Amino acid sequence: MMQMNMRALAVLVALPVAACGSADSARYLIDAPVATGAETRVSVQSVELRDVSLPSHASGAEILVRDEGGALRPLGDAVWADDPARAVTGTLAQLLDDRSTATVSAEPWPLLDGPSARLDVRIDRMLASVSGVFEITGQAAVSAVDGRPRERVERFAISVPIAEISAAAVTDAQGRALVALSDELIGLLR
Repeated sequence: MMQMNMRALAVLVALPVAACGSADSARYLIDAPVATGAETRVSVQSVELRDVSLPSHASGAEILVRDEGGALRPLGDAVWADDPARAVTGTLAQLLDDRSTATVSAEPWPLLDGPSARLDVRIDRMLASVSGVFEITGQAAVSAVDGRPRERVERFAISVPIAEISAAAVTDAQGRALVALSDELIGLLR
């Protein structure tokens, strides 16, 4: 009886692991190119980046591409190596920290003294298309904690070319799009 219960337990533990995908799936990081150049001066000393909100098509494990008919299709067996919302939040926080004079951290704010401002990014669309474009659209809101910068909400639309429709090219284009988005977000903090 004990051996039968152990087998049942082993099957129950194995099911969720088997559902996670095959071992043959290639995993890709959401990452951005290393920052180069000077930091942009902003009007705040510190910024808390709230968890970035992603649409369901960008928050799943599969890397999707929009085909000629507008349908979103998986790009072979390619999957993201990390939770996309967490990875995009971390990548944007790092880019903002590296590319501006502000100290930037993803929420929750890790220091006793609170941030000077909070930044909330909500992405509506983040995907590659077989037409050769990677796009990110959405809105960003900056809220002041100590009176600066001016509070506002603005929409953004980023497009970058994709050299080919492959997982490596899509992840490269996404990284370049996140760099362009970070530049727009820095503009909100000036």
